[in-house]
Amino acid sequence: ELKALKKHSEFESSINRDAISLFLRHNYIPCPYSIYKGIHKLKSGHILQLTASDLENESLPIENEYWSLAKIATDGVRNRWIGDEQSATDQFDKLLRKATSLQMMADVPLGAFLSGGIDSSTIVALMQSQSLNPIKTFSIGFSEADFNEAIYAKKIASHLGTDHTELYVSPHEAMDVIPKLPQIYDEPFSDSSQIPTFLVAELAKKQVTVALSGDAGDELFCGYNRYHLSSLIWSKLELLPVRLRKLIAKLILSVSPSKWNSLLKKTPISSKFANLGDKLHKGAAVMDARNLEELYMYIISHCSNPTSIVLDSFESPTILNGLRPNLKGLDDIEKMMVLDGLSYLPDDILVKVDRATMAVSLESRIPFLDHRIVEFAWKLPKSFKYRDRTTKWILRQVLYKYIPPNLVERPKMGFGVPIGNWIKGPLKDWAEDLLSENGLKREGYFDYIVIRQMWDQHQASKRNWQYQLWNILMFQSWLHENQSNSQ
Repeated sequence: ELKALKKHSEFESSINRDAISLFLRHNYIPCPYSIYKGIHKLKSGHILQLTASDLENESLPIENEYWSLAKIATDGVRNRWIGDEQSATDQFDKLLRKATSLQMMADVPLGAFLSGGIDSSTIVALMQSQSLNPIKTFSIGFSEADFNEAIYAKKIASHLGTDHTELYVSPHEAMDVIPKLPQIYDEPFSDSSQIPTFLVAELAKKQVTVALSGDAGDELFCGYNRYHLSSLIWSKLELLPVRLRKLIAKLILSVSPSKWNSLLKKTPISSKFANLGDKLHKGAAVMDARNLEELYMYIISHCSNPTSIVLDSFESPTILNGLRPNLKGLDDIEKMMVLDGLSYLPDDILVKVDRATMAVSLESRIPFLDHRIVEFAWKLPKSFKYRDRTTKWILRQVLYKYIPPNLVERPKMGFGVPIGNWIKGPLKDWAEDLLSENGLKREGYFDYIVIRQMWDQHQASKRNWQYQLWNILMFQSWLHENQSNSQ
């Protein structure tokens, strides 16, 4: 952890402005970079070797790759599964049961996180089918309906017969976690689901020492809606000449989001989409995309031009942009899945879970990341993962052996919190203090004019800048905590 290195008397805590730009784009700092200059992260699937002679000669250590997701994916599409759907489902069930069984080996109390979604429900179902006693499961609930999956988790737990514990958390209790985040995550990190993740880890630790998680199912089995959305948008967009696209974008941007909301208020489309004007402005920005890769990069970016906000910064190359591996033979959606597996999964999802669980001395384990599961998944045809607008098709077939479809078939929900409303309500004073014009000027990391404009527009409900502002707030919170500890 960075906090361990910082204890060294010769540690230089010089902040890496280029890493701040990457942070604003992704809401995490991607490998191999860190928030500090001269400090790098070891890449996934790599071993670092440092010899005595290296130390004597002040040579850089050697990084050797022992396992490559990109290679597994490209090998997999060249050696596709040749059996039928039923044999693939049976084999997957067998492999996942074995992986889950191995992860259940423990001489301490064991449990699992249960959100009620496809991934965690499958893991819990396989755990319970291999246990003589009820598996301990844990869920966090929120009073806000749009953010609450606990009701679904409870039904699944009841059907499977687990020993289920749920805790409904008030906004105040959830917000009490925020001051702890800089210490837990060590560097700026702003995936807002870090808050409920910490809370469910804290809840589980009261009864167990090890908890299994359903993470990685989306990246392996085509679970994110953005994969199909990106492909669909590009199939329409590429038919239009670039000049026409730019003209359409210019026309859309010439009308403010609030004005669009007013103009379209009584149309049928306004009932399907909240903040329609804001979505139109976001859509206009993708009109410049020259290919699907650029379109996808925009869709996953919280900030599409972070160097315009972070003063004196340069956006360093990453796996997603500039350091892409050779993915020959994969189609566009498969490339997105691999890139997420190399970036979003290890740098966001796994960091989020690992730091939150370790903060309460809980060990998390992830059966979907058993290398045999990953290798099998990449041999499957994409039609076994996405079919008739249904994501994670083969995973659902396994789950349906244990749980009726009606208990899990519903629109995908994120494991988040209503930060947009919080920073306009109970967190407003806290956020205003961190984003004060004088403070931003004095610290000198951001263009304070741009940030203040976003803040004012968000407070007036003219634009929904919740994710962009949350990134800034998490950096500011980390910065202030870091400064106070160094004094």
